[in-house]
Amino acid sequence: MTWKIAPHLAAAALLAAAAPVAAKSPVEAAESGTRQCFWASSVNGFASDDPRTVNVRVGVKDIYQFEMFGPCEDLDWNHSIALVSRGSSYICAGIDAEIISPSAIGPRRCAVRHIRKLTAEEIKALPKRARP
Repeated sequence: MTWKIAPHLAAAALLAAAAPVAAKSPVEAAESGTRQCFWASSVNGFASDDPRTVNVRVGVKDIYQFEMFGPCEDLDWNHSIALVSRGSSYICAGIDAEIISPSAIGPRRCAVRHIRKLTAEEIKALPKRARP
């Protein structure tokens, strides 16, 4: 699947990206060893094989797994979603991001509970449908 931001959701993504920075930068967080962060603009693909998880490709080789608080309907069937970062343009934890999934009744906002970077072994073990 290709990563696309729906045109009607682009404004929300731009507003979120323009918010003031309140936390460490991804470089500072990585150097301190506390978090594995990424820039929202580095996301270039996604895949999902269930409504509670989405795997997001960041850059060329990194994949982050987003776990939702509850089911995000149609997440596993959509060809495009929007990733909205909260508070800054980088994402380190679930609270930093929200997934917007188009549905038949309009966009569904899905709160992210937890984000983690997958290891090379975990990426290899992903089913084809869940690999971005």
